[in-house]
Formats: sequence, C-alpha cells, structure tokens
Amino acid sequence: MKVIFLDRDGVINKEVGYLHKIEDFEFINGVFDACLDFQSSNYKIIIVTNQSGIERGYYSEKDFHTVTDWMLNQFKDYGVRILDVFYCPHGPESSCDCRKPKPGMFNQANAKYHIDMGESWMIGDKEADIQAANSAGISNTVLVKSGHNIDEKNSKAKFVFDSIKQVSTVL
Repeated sequence: MKVIFLDRDGVINKEVGYLHKIEDFEFINGVFDACLDFQSSNYKIIIVTNQSGIERGYYSEKDFHTVTDWMLNQFKDYGVRILDVFYCPHGPESSCDCRKPKPGMFNQANAKYHIDMGESWMIGDKEADIQAANSAGISNTVLVKSGHNIDEKNSKAKFVFDSIKQVSTVL
C-alpha cells in the first residue's frame, strides 16, 4: 500500500495556532480536490499531526477528537476517505518518539497498515515533517507554504509548493 501522509495544521486547514474549535477550522483552498487526485492515483491518505496543545493544557484530547471527527466527516462528504489519523499529544520537551521530527507516528502507521514507505509521500509545512518522513524511509516529500514560513534553500524537501493544490503535478 502506498500512502500520502498529510500534516494537518497549515496543510489541510489554515494555521491558527492550537486549533481546537470547529468554528475556527478553515480548510485550505483545493485540499478536497488534491485528496481526490491522490485517491485516483491509488494512494491512501493518513494524517500525522503534532498536537502539543493537549499537553500544554490549551485543549483536551476530547476537543481534538471532536474537531477530528468533524473534519473527517467533511472529507467524507467530498468523497475523500482518510484511512487514519495519528497524533502526538506531547509538547516539544517530551522524550516521546511520536512527536515530529521523530518518526514514531509514521512507524505506528506502518506497523498497522504495512505501507510501502518508498512509494509513499509526506506533505507538511515544517521542516520537522520532512525530517520525520525521511527518518521513516519516505524520501518523497513536499513542503507547502500555506502554513509556516519555510527556509526553501536549506530544506530537505524534494519539492516546495505554495499549497497542496499543486502536489498532484509530481505524483
């Protein structure tokens, strides 16, 4: 199985900082069409997202799941099937192995689904997304400029695009 791994904040939805309310969730223009393109190219879609707001006490895991369930239903309404969502609830000081740039969420996904990491892709908006993917054996990586400011010159990403809308041009 080949997978497109997506970061959430800045890739799927506009970055607002510690998103935990449905009313603050705004999809990035073109995300549904891009995901439909991925599906038509026989990719499964998995979301991998750091959610340090949980450990920081800004919102609860229940809040995260409420937003996630709503988001998944929006995708479903557009005909997009998200295979799974993996998240890290820990803060940057944590010694966990799931917080990107560590590859734990990718390794969990691979253990569960037996993914062909060499044929898979990661789309993120931070260099930590790229580092985590590379550590998990994914060399097909895309940084999008729709989230955080990025340092294109020093990025290890294979491609840099304005947003997820352009990714299907390289699959």
